[in-house]
Order: sequence, then structure tokens, then C-alpha cells
Amino acid sequence: MKGLSRINLVALTFGFAFLYLPILVLVVYSFNASKLVTVWGGFSTQWYGALFRNEALMDAAWVTLRVGLVSATVATVLGTLAAVALVRFGRFRGRGLFAASIHAPIVMPEVITGLSLLLFFVAIDLDRGFWTVTIAHVTFTMCFVAVVVRSRLVSFDRSLEEAAMDLGATPLVTFFSVTLPLIAPAVAAGWLLAFTLSIDDLVIASFVSGPGATTLPMRIYGQVRLGVTPEINAVSTLLIALVASVVLVVSVVLRRREGASDV
Repeated sequence: MKGLSRINLVALTFGFAFLYLPILVLVVYSFNASKLVTVWGGFSTQWYGALFRNEALMDAAWVTLRVGLVSATVATVLGTLAAVALVRFGRFRGRGLFAASIHAPIVMPEVITGLSLLLFFVAIDLDRGFWTVTIAHVTFTMCFVAVVVRSRLVSFDRSLEEAAMDLGATPLVTFFSVTLPLIAPAVAAGWLLAFTLSIDDLVIASFVSGPGATTLPMRIYGQVRLGVTPEINAVSTLLIALVASVVLVVSVVLRRREGASDV
């Protein structure tokens, strides 16, 4: 038993090292005083100052943040509604096609998704820019939200809804007063997943972006092709901190909410 525990400990250590050691190296070298990203020249925060003076990177970061917030919010609303339709509306006509359409972007190669969206925007004569990127991100992130929320609704105790309606609540009031608060952790998890996928996307945004809508992954990829600079390490570290902070805040809020409900 002790030998098995040691094996598990070693496997866990190597697993975490494989996943997070490259990220740790990136964070450490973002504080490197040297211009050479592979040579440690002492501790310094100068590259963060240089990053905030880099207008191209800051504009791309602002575009990415706006696209992520808008697309994640819209995708969460649409994905939640889709999950409710799949779980609560029974065997309606076209349900199989609807479910397949919801899940298709998950297995569809991003190149195909990006190309099809590009052709669609060209066909309807919609200028590529901020809104085309946002629509594209909603298209491929809402399916992830639907999957997360649907898994929660499947195990949901419907007797709580029935009790609310027996007391006179309408279906709409029951949904917002009973169902939505109870599935809030799944909805929040879906929003976080959609937001992370949005700010991480490179392939689809490359197809549907236009002038003034260059996202941060696109800007980073364009600069990395010419060589990694310390500013890239700095902006990547800030992205890691942003995502980690959002996850931490949402986790704390949901945990306090669950604790209050238990009381």
C-alpha cells in the first residue's frame, strides 16, 4: 500500500510538472532584466512597464477582453436556453438535429469553423471586425456552456420546481426563482469556460477578424514568429493572472453562496 502511494505521488508530481512547469518558467522569465529571454539577468519589472507602453499589444488586449466578456455572456444565455430545451422539452420534432447542431462545434475542426464563418460573413456582406469575432466566438463557445448546464439539469430535482408551481408560481417565475439559482454554479462554470476559450482563440479569430479587431493571441503569434520578447512573457503572465483571478473570485462567491444556502 505504501509502495502504491509513492507511485501515485511520483506520478502526480510528474503530471503537475509536465502541465505547469513551462508556465512557471514563463512567469519567472517575465521578471528577467535581460533582453534575452533564455538568459537570466536579474530580477526586474521593466518589461511590464514596456508592455503598458506598447500600444499595439494594449489595444489587442482591450479587444480580446471586450470580445471575451460579450461573447461569454451571450454564449452563456444561449447555451443555458439550449440546455433547458434539450432536457425539459421532451421528444420534440427535430430534437436530434437540434442536439447535433449544438454539439457539432465541439468536434468540428476550428479551421473548418473559421472558414465557414468567413464565407458566411462575406455572403451577407458583413464587414469583418469586432462584431464578427464576437459572433464567431459565441457560435463555438455556446455549445460548451450547453453541455455543462445540461449535465446539471439532468440530475436536477424537479420536485422543487413542482412545489413552487403548486404554490402558484408561473413557469417563468419558477425558473428564475428556483431553477436558475440552483444551477448557478453550472452556469458560472459555463461562463468561465466560454470566456477562457474566447481569450485563448487564435484560429477562428484569424479568419473573421478585420481592421481594428486584432486579438491578443493573434498579436502574440505574429510577434513570436519574429522571436520571443520579454514583453510577450509579461503579457502572458498577466493573462494567466487574469484567468486565475476570475476563477478564484467565482469559486469563492459560489462557495459562500452554497454555505449560506446550507444554513
